[in-house]
Amino acid sequence: MSVPTVRQIVPNPVVTVSALSEALPALAALPVAAQLRQLVGMGLARLPQPGKGNTLQRWQALSRVAQHSLSLAKLYEGHTDALAIQHELGHAPIQTNATWAVWAAEGAGQMARISPPGNGRQVTLSGTKAWCSGAQGVSHALLTAWLEGQDQSQLVAVDLSHPSIHMNTDAWQAVGMADTLSAEVAFDGTPATLVGDPGDYLQRPGFWHGGAGIAACWHGGTLAVAEALYQGMRAASPEHSAFASRCAAFGKVDRVLAGLAALLRESADWIDAHPHADAMAVALRLRQAAEAGAHCVLEETGRALGATPYCRDAAFARAAADLPVFIRQSHGARDDAALANAVLAQEHYPWAL
Repeated sequence: MSVPTVRQIVPNPVVTVSALSEALPALAALPVAAQLRQLVGMGLARLPQPGKGNTLQRWQALSRVAQHSLSLAKLYEGHTDALAIQHELGHAPIQTNATWAVWAAEGAGQMARISPPGNGRQVTLSGTKAWCSGAQGVSHALLTAWLEGQDQSQLVAVDLSHPSIHMNTDAWQAVGMADTLSAEVAFDGTPATLVGDPGDYLQRPGFWHGGAGIAACWHGGTLAVAEALYQGMRAASPEHSAFASRCAAFGKVDRVLAGLAALLRESADWIDAHPHADAMAVALRLRQAAEAGAHCVLEETGRALGATPYCRDAAFARAAADLPVFIRQSHGARDDAALANAVLAQEHYPWAL
């Protein structure tokens, strides 16, 4: 297998879907962490900053990587989000070819604590961080931790090669998204660098821009499932006894995916036009639509094609196992309620054409 190198692909300031589409198939046999390193080395993880006029191109890249592999997309999205966050908060990563993760989930009874900082931005970390995607495969992490006396979390950057860090993989028993190299990470006097101030992670405009970008990953994962139905219908004979029922399933999938693509484009345009506005309603509407679309496509595709692709199509089987796990980043009805409150707080009527 020929793996693309930095010399074979000249990176552009804005990563294009065509460049990713060219690179990804040659990387498919590599572990996902190695795929991420290759994409970073080729300049194919330098996505445009959200809210700067090219948000749709950013999401197209996320969707394309997710269509290739949701586990890779989990790491790729985390890396690109970490770069966007640090750029937004004025923190320049030291190593240009580092691979990054973002760990902001707070596990019950688990907390990363920051020792009292001195005069500079260098601190030490102690405690445990749960739900650390990519922990075994990336070189650096941007994570939320806690300063004594603060009621808001503080972002810190950590080099994961430090010997004070211990990773526990026993709790990660996933089948879907199994390749994300997730772990619980324990720190014991680990050197870290403060990024921004307490509360900045949640309060910056880019928080909801990043949350909306997750929907682009779900979109790509959904396309990976829908591809089997699309190809099956292209090759199907109208004389087949199941043709009519499969057409009905395909029609449902088409209207769901077409509507989701339109909402992604509209949401990206809105964020670019209002880069400093509160994008909570936009992001939640998009995420909930992407989750509902994923459920619909999984159901209709499975109903139309039966067990065959689950058992004989490795790419479909992996996507169908990964997608239900990835979309559980949604908070379901709680996010629907939050969306309702966000929309009702707006002065304008939301549904006019």
